[in-house]
Amino acid sequence: MPSKATTVEGYLAELPPDRRSAIETVRKVFRDNLGKGYEERMQYGMIGYCVPHSVFPAGYHCDPKQPLPFAGLASQKGHMSLYLMGLYMSPRAREAFETAWKKAGKKLDMGKSCVRFKKIEDLALDVLAATLRSMPCEAFVEQYQSALDGRGGGGASGSAPSKGSRPGRDRSHSASSAGGKSATRKTPEARSKKASKKAGGRSTRA
Repeated sequence: MPSKATTVEGYLAELPPDRRSAIETVRKVFRDNLGKGYEERMQYGMIGYCVPHSVFPAGYHCDPKQPLPFAGLASQKGHMSLYLMGLYMSPRAREAFETAWKKAGKKLDMGKSCVRFKKIEDLALDVLAATLRSMPCEAFVEQYQSALDGRGGGGASGSAPSKGSRPGRDRSHSASSAGGKSATRKTPEARSKKASKKAGGRSTRA
């Protein structure tokens, strides 16, 4: 269940001592290594790191009232999780992350953007720190916009979280893909023209 805490301090206070200690350790890695422009706040019932509207006014395309999510940190029922949206959108960054993690000698329990862990010793904190430093705010926003536009720029695959998805829900679908079909829907005028052409074709063959 997502927490109803409205502050990070309130969220931490809800946790049992062992979970609180682990989450606080990972939180420090985030705070020490995130670049300028990101903001820590409660988002989607977990500790979130986002691009505030003051930096990216458009917000999250799934819910423009929400600032653009970059990362998350949560205590779940059976495990703890950290989320990295930059890895979700960039296969190259994800591959580099997985390679570095394995070199650190740690077992990686990972979904699309979610790394699950049960104790702090499960994490390659140096790899997490380096990954965060490699994703400055401006570059992440550019990557996100390119993914939505279907251009796949900024090292992204052109994949962005689809409409209705949220950080914390590990889904395999995407909104658009570079070189694939555009995520933009056809206008009513375009649909009408297409229908007229089909009708004309049928009358010609009759």
